[in-house]
Amino acid sequence: MGHALDYLKDELVELETNGLLLHPRTMQGPTGARATFDGREVINLASNNYLGLSNHPRMNRAAEEAAERFGAGTGAVRTIAGQMQMHLDLEERFAAFKHADAALLFQSGFTANAGTVAAILGPDDVIVSDRLNHASIIDGARLSKAEIKVFEHRDPADAERLLTETAKPGRRQLLITDGVFSMDGDIAPLADLVEVAERRDAIMMIDDAHASGVLGTGGAGTVDHFGLHGRVDIQVGTLSKAIGVLGGFIAGPPHLIEWLQNRGRPYLFSTSPPPPVVAACIEALEIIRDEPDRLERLWSNTRFLKDGLHELGFDTGGSETPITPVITGDETATQTFARRLFEEGVFCPAIVYPTVAKGRARVRTIVTADHTPEDLEEALAVFDRVGKELGLLG
Repeated sequence: MGHALDYLKDELVELETNGLLLHPRTMQGPTGARATFDGREVINLASNNYLGLSNHPRMNRAAEEAAERFGAGTGAVRTIAGQMQMHLDLEERFAAFKHADAALLFQSGFTANAGTVAAILGPDDVIVSDRLNHASIIDGARLSKAEIKVFEHRDPADAERLLTETAKPGRRQLLITDGVFSMDGDIAPLADLVEVAERRDAIMMIDDAHASGVLGTGGAGTVDHFGLHGRVDIQVGTLSKAIGVLGGFIAGPPHLIEWLQNRGRPYLFSTSPPPPVVAACIEALEIIRDEPDRLERLWSNTRFLKDGLHELGFDTGGSETPITPVITGDETATQTFARRLFEEGVFCPAIVYPTVAKGRARVRTIVTADHTPEDLEEALAVFDRVGKELGLLG
């Protein structure tokens, strides 16, 4: 007699046949510009560790000291017995980092997005969302039970059309976009979207996961990049990318934060972040302030790799940020490309459907502040060699 879940075996075979089955690699040791995966040291172009902070000695020391003093965990959700002063300190610092009135710490960027959208809207409301928004926004929209409308990617006019068509007396409308789109590396036209939201009296929300620590003065994000302080109602941030640790944030007006403390389900029903994580995040914000050259190196490295890939003849789409896709299109060919790059010493995994649309498969490269020119020159030589071997370059 078979198992009730045996049908999944056939589904997995189909994924493998179509080049869509994921095979995560295992890291041995700390992350960095060079790291060891599956026993092989490679140039790591797969990490979100933009500023190179994940293994920074000051952060490691802060985490260690917090564990010694406060323990490995908190033992409860914040609303019962799990709130510590360091949680409040981190929220205050993150609000200042984002030039916002207040901020609230979540367990991840995903839960911050999903929990907030679901908490502020209901079935009578409408969400107008960019076609390429992150999965956490999509899931939050579904959980809210609001009507969902999708505007064409980076198209403010289409967003305004949908807001106009769905407007009703008493109906709340949310216009939401990523700041930096995680698979293509392009930047939202936030200034134009803010003007649309203001004309239509809609709530403006931005997921700034890949822009926090990357865009704007001191890495303050997309709102700062466009000079829009005070005009975006809700900013989502993450502590797991440029900050280098784990967690998510909502930044906005105090009454939004208080509402989420009462109705944000991930906040209410998840144990609070542990002391070592919180202490390391606080230290990361201090390092970003103390070492501004990290942001400068990140952008210098970004330009170097982008220019090199263009010169080789690869298609990098519309990337404007350290996220630089190398678009190949075919899913199976992309899996082969990623595997051969890894075998030659460069790690940037294949990104295929459903993460991106069918026919838009790519390997995604992300540079960090810690990559050296030598790292990037070596990586470009591997891209050149493997690209020609597989017929991806002329």
